[in-house]
Amino acid sequence: MDHCAASLHDAAMTADRTTGFTDIDRQHWTLRYLPPWTRPYGRLSRWDRPIGTWLLLFPCWWSLTLGAAPQWGRLAGWMALFALGALAMRGAGCTWNDIVDRKIDAQVERTRSRPLPAGEVTLRNALIWTALQSLVGVAILFKLNKFAGGVALASLILVAIYPTMKRLTSWPQFVLGLAFNWGALVGFATVTGELSWAAVALYAGGVAWTMVYDTIYAMQDQRDDAVVGVRSTARRFAAAPRRWLTLFAVLALAAWALAGHLAALGPFYIAGLLAIALHFAWQIALLRPGDPADCLFKFKANAAIGWLLLAAIAAGHLSLF
Repeated sequence: MDHCAASLHDAAMTADRTTGFTDIDRQHWTLRYLPPWTRPYGRLSRWDRPIGTWLLLFPCWWSLTLGAAPQWGRLAGWMALFALGALAMRGAGCTWNDIVDRKIDAQVERTRSRPLPAGEVTLRNALIWTALQSLVGVAILFKLNKFAGGVALASLILVAIYPTMKRLTSWPQFVLGLAFNWGALVGFATVTGELSWAAVALYAGGVAWTMVYDTIYAMQDQRDDAVVGVRSTARRFAAAPRRWLTLFAVLALAAWALAGHLAALGPFYIAGLLAIALHFAWQIALLRPGDPADCLFKFKANAAIGWLLLAAIAAGHLSLF
């Protein structure tokens, strides 16, 4: 990035500090240690906000672990491969989302300092960056068996249409859930060469979980979204947010319990689900929907649910021996 672009970057950061709430982590290494010209691209890919990559990755790791019992020795390699894929595809998806939403982002307090509306990255360069990241994902597809690769490719339509859903429906978080948890199907297909009802139940639970955490995330933007005409479950559920969040938390737990039953996981798995239920209860009971900082904190706390379910699946296998 040349001197002019660097100045634009600094101006955007200064404006962000003075105009209101943002979820940008200015102390993250991508904003401190990367060469200045690369930082806007890192922000397009949300490298400064890794929680999204974790939320995309966890369903992959859950299903890999669910289906890997006969092949434990290969699990670490698969998990590393899917971690790289999640980083690349989340980055490509976020960049594409910013391309589609660049005009709306310029009108929303939390997002107006993103690289495209701030003028730090041109539309052409953002499209090139999307393509480069997508190529990493395509390369990983060739490491999968043909069935798993086909399952993975089927998700692309969800990735493509998600950015438009917030203009067409009050349930864009549901479409995001369908896309973000697709890895639960791909991971299981990778290790087993097929799909099972246990994997489908795991996927369904992930979709319901996304309805919880992304509704909480969308609560940060309710005021601006109403002004610019962006629709969300946060706005749809505004009259009774805890009731709706509780409903989807219960649906997630029920689907995950069914997955454990179908996969014949042992009692340690149920103990893990109880811990997840307590976490859901904590974040929903103490949520402050009108406080953007609290909504962001509760949203990020969902990484703990990802780790808890991963540990529960692994422990459920171990308790069979």
